[in-house]
Amino acid sequence: MFSRSRRDNQSPSEPPVDESEGQQRGAPPKGRPTPTRREAEQARKQALRGSTDPRAARRENRAREKEAKAANRAALMAGDEKRLPARDQGPVRAYVRDFVDSRFTIAEFFIFIALGVLLLGFVPNQLVQSLISLGWFLLVAIIVVDSVLIMWRLNRQIKARFPEKSERKGAIFYAIMRTLQLRRLRLPPPRVRRGGEPMPPKSASTRKGR
Repeated sequence: MFSRSRRDNQSPSEPPVDESEGQQRGAPPKGRPTPTRREAEQARKQALRGSTDPRAARRENRAREKEAKAANRAALMAGDEKRLPARDQGPVRAYVRDFVDSRFTIAEFFIFIALGVLLLGFVPNQLVQSLISLGWFLLVAIIVVDSVLIMWRLNRQIKARFPEKSERKGAIFYAIMRTLQLRRLRLPPPRVRRGGEPMPPKSASTRKGR
């Protein structure tokens, strides 16, 4: 009798309720308290983050960046063409480096000369001050003339070797910046001696020094 009245009270258009379906939709299982809004939000954030620890991830990223920088630095010191920075890549830049490194330029000592002039400027002697000023202007003039001549020769040669104008873009400025660097501090390191002869391998020079 009771089962019959229960079927009569249920609407014919409503399907029977399945308790297992309610559990699949996210309803809390029987016998457990319903999670609060804060707990549900924390669970959602944890699911989005996954099991990765943010601090550990940052440490791993820093370690990878440090390794990449060390590898790039080693490649730059070794002159590895495949791993050079973009500003040093290409046959034009390599030719410019060899052209500059094969010549003696006064411009590479400019910083040291300027530092010496600055220190001599403190000498309390009018004659010394006048001589220093005259020598400084003469030296700057010599550096300018020497650099102009070198850049003029370089420009002629790279135009003959690399007729495509887009390949030569920025080559002269690149050469000027390299002439202002002390030869021992230039990166990538020189591949030729002054005069144009190739530099000996490091292993060979090390054995010879020993």
